Amino acid sequence: MARIPRLVTAIAFAAFAFVPTAQARSTPDELVAVALADLPREVGAVNALIRTGGPFRYSRDGVVFGNRERILPARARGYYHEYTVPTPGVKGRGARRIVCGGVQSAPDACYYSDDHYRTFRRILE
Repeated sequence: MARIPRLVTAIAFAAFAFVPTAQARSTPDELVAVALADLPREVGAVNALIRTGGPFRYSRDGVVFGNRERILPARARGYYHEYTVPTPGVKGRGARRIVCGGVQSAPDACYYSDDHYRTFRRILE
């Protein structure tokens, strides 16, 4: 009977060894800054719309971003708003977003995600 627990342990270990690891997420302390000019041109166009109050292409643009991923610095609910960055050749909204904090037309800081909130980079203008 002593062999069965070892066999179960060996099988469990082998199964765990082949489980793919989750893609790394950034944390507030690890946010990398990137110049607006170094991002895709569509980011610059959406950034300009944010600062003039639109009009925006998608109905979800400007909605409150909840920061449930806790990647951006912690702030009160309603501080962050999200905006879609169009991706050429992709139907629908795609994965690219800008999330800005503060007053919508004069944000304190904006962040870019090209992987649907998995990672963020702070946008420097």
